[in-house]
Amino acid sequence: MKRPNIPFIELPTDENVSRAVAWLRAGEVIGLPTETVYGLAADASNVDAVTKIFSAKGRPVDHPLIVHVASAEAAKAWAADWPDAADKLANAFWPGPMTLIVKRAAHVLDAVTGGQDTVGLRVPSHPVAQDVLRLFSSEHQGLAAPSANQFGQVSPTTAAHVAAEFPDRLLLILDGGACEVGVESTIIDVSGVHVRVLRPGRVRASEIEQVLGAPLAEYGEDAPRVSGALASHYAPKTQTLMLATARLKMQLRAFRQAQDRGPMRCVITHSFDAEPAPRVRVIRLAADVETWERELYALLRALDEERYGTLIIEAPPETPEWDAVNDRIQRATQRDSDATTSSDTADNAAQ
Repeated sequence: MKRPNIPFIELPTDENVSRAVAWLRAGEVIGLPTETVYGLAADASNVDAVTKIFSAKGRPVDHPLIVHVASAEAAKAWAADWPDAADKLANAFWPGPMTLIVKRAAHVLDAVTGGQDTVGLRVPSHPVAQDVLRLFSSEHQGLAAPSANQFGQVSPTTAAHVAAEFPDRLLLILDGGACEVGVESTIIDVSGVHVRVLRPGRVRASEIEQVLGAPLAEYGEDAPRVSGALASHYAPKTQTLMLATARLKMQLRAFRQAQDRGPMRCVITHSFDAEPAPRVRVIRLAADVETWERELYALLRALDEERYGTLIIEAPPETPEWDAVNDRIQRATQRDSDATTSSDTADNAAQ
């Protein structure tokens, strides 16, 4: 009997890991857990398989993918050059939530790199990802695995999130539990003269500088294109705004005074508990950065399902350890930047 075109979630038993690898070798995609977010994985050396990733996600074809491999030694097979900085960082942070941008080897597909002369490489630490990679990989094999979601939307941190993103696709998803980190990997460019961070993540800039013994360079216009670098990204379906703490408190006072009968709003804070306001739900997350990284995406997805009119997020602290959270929230709210002004104007008029 032919299986219907629906995703199915499997526990990562030896039998199911072997089945997932068989799918990959047959040129299919799978849902793969990593410590950062779940990936939509396919054989990075098979152009037809890579094309299926772009088709499933609705991803622009010039948007490069990250290749996941089992070890630093395996990563070197994908690089034309492996600088000393790459060695230092790989020894310090792999396996783990770090991607290195290096000059690509000759065999790396244009479909993976977006036509660039660089490639992003990562060695994930999640045990299920490692099991799959070790069973799948030979010297020139790895898995292209962008986040397992529709392009530009909130990244998935559970197997159920992946299934919800692809309800009409025959997709094997290995259930590795909720992601431990919860935001995408730190992307570090070591392909040029200077080392620079192109996307912040759990591996902090200060940790990178300590390993290198030198300061990082600034992000420049000549930087390679990388995953998650568009102005609007990681965005929930619900209109989402970010307000500084003082401005958010003023907005909540306006909500209380207006006796608004409009759609329900949800406010997410980290620094204060808000007084009740009509048609406003307030959620306070613990004021530590790792909680926000781990829980933000799952919370945004859950609130999307509750169909609020607006989500309003208290701006996180502007300290270096919060760079990844600030980056993700800014991109998640970018498409609603025009709406921010009109919404604030209307609400402040009620004060």
